[in-house]
Amino acid sequence: MKNNIKYWWYLMINIIYRLVSPKLFEEVYGEINDLENEVIVCLIYLLICNADQRYYQGSRVPEVLNNKLPMALIHEGVGKVIKDGTGHFNVGDNVVMIPNIPIENDKVIAENYLTSSKFRSSGYDGFMEDYVSLKPDRLIKIPNNCNLNVLAFTELVTVSYQAILRFKKHSNKNKNIIGIWGDGNLGYITSLLLKIIFPNSKIIVFGVNDEKLEMFSFVDKTYKINEIPKDLTIDHAFEAVGGLNSQSAISQIIDLINPEGTISILGVSEYPIQINTRMILEKGLILFGTTRSGRKDFLGAINLFKENPKILEYLENIINETIEINNLNDITKAFDKDFNSNFGKTVLVWNK
Repeated sequence: MKNNIKYWWYLMINIIYRLVSPKLFEEVYGEINDLENEVIVCLIYLLICNADQRYYQGSRVPEVLNNKLPMALIHEGVGKVIKDGTGHFNVGDNVVMIPNIPIENDKVIAENYLTSSKFRSSGYDGFMEDYVSLKPDRLIKIPNNCNLNVLAFTELVTVSYQAILRFKKHSNKNKNIIGIWGDGNLGYITSLLLKIIFPNSKIIVFGVNDEKLEMFSFVDKTYKINEIPKDLTIDHAFEAVGGLNSQSAISQIIDLINPEGTISILGVSEYPIQINTRMILEKGLILFGTTRSGRKDFLGAINLFKENPKILEYLENIINETIEINNLNDITKAFDKDFNSNFGKTVLVWNK
């Protein structure tokens, strides 16, 4: 716990670590001035996401970079409550932070799909600050005896969890074989949750890297995308590839999927891709996308952790690197290391 907190009864001094241009961070002083209506959190663990890397590496289109920078990155993490003027938490409570900030409520549309909602580290400051100030509904208390560096994965887990909830809503009863395209972190988490939620279904992961596919020990089968049996068909599919390769992944899914199956799209593509709409029509397929998440998804994911503690053990397998952050130079080194890693997530121990 930091011991150099500087605040008066009406405001608190804060330091924000913003990306001002690709690969360049700077420190900016700010104020937290709503101490009565918000909760102040001291950060413990943060995770670097591929979305953060796209800003850091400058791989977003120039118009997006110009529009959204400067801003603090990172939207995945856990922390400890150091002050709560709302009375919802106790000082010392460990909490997971929800990056989506809804401005309004809608009876039909989920908070993460409302165009009025804000999202940290996407045009608004993320969690790379000395302290983060949040409304109490943007925090969920987590048990003190849990492995906090693994619980920092919660935000990413909620995306997969929400996709599966939407899959339940849109899919038919035929769930004998479910395929997941993508051998990265999102494919790992999605296939893990699918196997737990649908234990009687055969879960198959399709990827390109033998070493990565070996990590999927909990699924029923793995295939490299160029070694799929000719007679294999699937009932439903999840695409977790992203980028330009999502086009070939979706094309392969459409070829292998049975009529009236569902395709859940999770991978992020910077540029438009082509999709074979003729076969979508002929097979009567349902396509839907999932991005980000809201409070109810966080509550559902944490409850899933409690009911299935094995999930947290499997998540430990994709911690690729743990790096202590004491200064700006450490942040830059961490992003560079993460970019060069082949698999897994980089955990930042936030000592700022």
